[in-house]
Amino acid sequence: MKDNKLKITFLGGVGEIGKNMTALEYGDEIIIIDAGLTFPGEDLPGVDIVIPDMTYLVENKSKIKALLLTHGHEDHIGAVPFLLQQINVPIYGSRLTLALVENKMKEYQGIKYKAVAVKPRNVLKIGSFAIEFIKVSHSIAGALAMSVTTPVGTVLHTGDFKIDYEPIDGEMTDLPRLGEIGRKGVNLLLCESTNVCRKGYSMSEKSVGRTLDEIIKNHANNRIIVATFASNIHRMQQIMDIAEKYNRKIAFTGRSMVNISEVALKLGELSFNRDNIIDIEKVDKMDDKEVLIMSTGSQGEPMSALTRMASGEFKSLKIKENDLVILSASPIPGNEKNVYNVINALFKLGADVIYDELAEVHTSGHACQEELKLMHSLVKPKFFMPIHGEYRHLKTHKELAMTLGMDARNIILPSIGMQVEMGPNSIKETKTVKAGQRLVDGFGIGDMDSTVLRERKQLSEDGICVVCVNINNVAGEVVGDPFIITRGVVYADEQESFVQDARDCIVASLKEADLRGVEPAVIRASLRRSVSNFIFKRTKRRPMILTIVTLD
Repeated sequence: MKDNKLKITFLGGVGEIGKNMTALEYGDEIIIIDAGLTFPGEDLPGVDIVIPDMTYLVENKSKIKALLLTHGHEDHIGAVPFLLQQINVPIYGSRLTLALVENKMKEYQGIKYKAVAVKPRNVLKIGSFAIEFIKVSHSIAGALAMSVTTPVGTVLHTGDFKIDYEPIDGEMTDLPRLGEIGRKGVNLLLCESTNVCRKGYSMSEKSVGRTLDEIIKNHANNRIIVATFASNIHRMQQIMDIAEKYNRKIAFTGRSMVNISEVALKLGELSFNRDNIIDIEKVDKMDDKEVLIMSTGSQGEPMSALTRMASGEFKSLKIKENDLVILSASPIPGNEKNVYNVINALFKLGADVIYDELAEVHTSGHACQEELKLMHSLVKPKFFMPIHGEYRHLKTHKELAMTLGMDARNIILPSIGMQVEMGPNSIKETKTVKAGQRLVDGFGIGDMDSTVLRERKQLSEDGICVVCVNINNVAGEVVGDPFIITRGVVYADEQESFVQDARDCIVASLKEADLRGVEPAVIRASLRRSVSNFIFKRTKRRPMILTIVTLD
């Protein structure tokens, strides 16, 4: 007999931005909403990406019936390959979302999976769940909210959304259907919170198009480079339309820009004349006024096309004084330094740069306060849990819901690993499951407690010291001078005196001990303590110390 409760388990995307992943569980059936990643900060040296800890899902893999994807951004689909490596589960999402997953899966050979494309207002029945997909506007095409009907009531998951009254594709967020679902009764609203701290409404995507049109028209004689998110197909469409309007050929730079434009063209999400596309290698042979370059790198990514242009390392194109660079994106929190470094470098090369602080060349894909209020007013949920945001976002969203008349007792602020049980008329936090971060780099998947990560941090902060000592095991004496190499421990002008003092310290410490017949491991340990104490007294640092002992 099934327990008459729905379990909601948060494995990512709450108390943080990125790696969104939520599981809904009823009896012996689980559906997963999204499987995203995030990118590491400076505190995770050498890490490529961060994905959710999926231990709970692996432990319950026999129950998992489906993975439902709200849209194709990396923070919602980036961990799909890692999930599929462990759990064979069918995937459901819009055509574009699944095409982006397919493109990603090409890097992971041998993983077979079932993918089923859905459309807005389609209803999918999976065991005890009935999922209806609802069209929402976002900064990528094919974004969907989900109304999940369960035996204990309906859960509405908004995904990432905004309410754009001038959508590029002509289809705005399906407010009528959201209102109908709200009138039927929604037990729980899981609503995104990314822009909850911003008052008013988000700007329409068409407003950005009008600004870009005006800028490009007013710079008719400049060579123009536009950097934007490759996934923002509606932005790309507007830029390409403007380029054609002013008789400019278009060149793509950046692998993701090329790949996504091809995928979107095949699916009909992007429309352009192939004759108007030129290879980036031909740009330098054309007049400046005849070309527009669309580039990746709006976030200052180190290996992106725009960053390499700014550093003079992009072979196909060199920045010059007649260039106008438009950054049609806002820095993602944490990326500000990288973005402004690129802007400064572009200015130094003589280019003019327009970015979001100077003109309305970007709009967010996330709902601001008035749009969130409209969602709450349409859905009228019995219970509410804010998602997709740091704690400050979740707390602010709770307060916003209370201004609309919601009782604080009916609102729960989720955290990673939290499991909540919902009945027809109740909701409560019940337990915490194993959850958190898994770190991915070229060597595989690790965790926050990894010895490798601790060693990387130590190396990056305090450096390394290698000590080689030769011992006459019979006489118990040091043979020759100890050999010492340091990296990142002392400055060059201190190196000579530091090494000599370290040698004296090592010899003095070893003379005090009887080394005849002593195992190398014992000598290495003693040596490590002596060197560590010497360096700490000298520098107040504790570098990694590697000791090598050879016996004559």
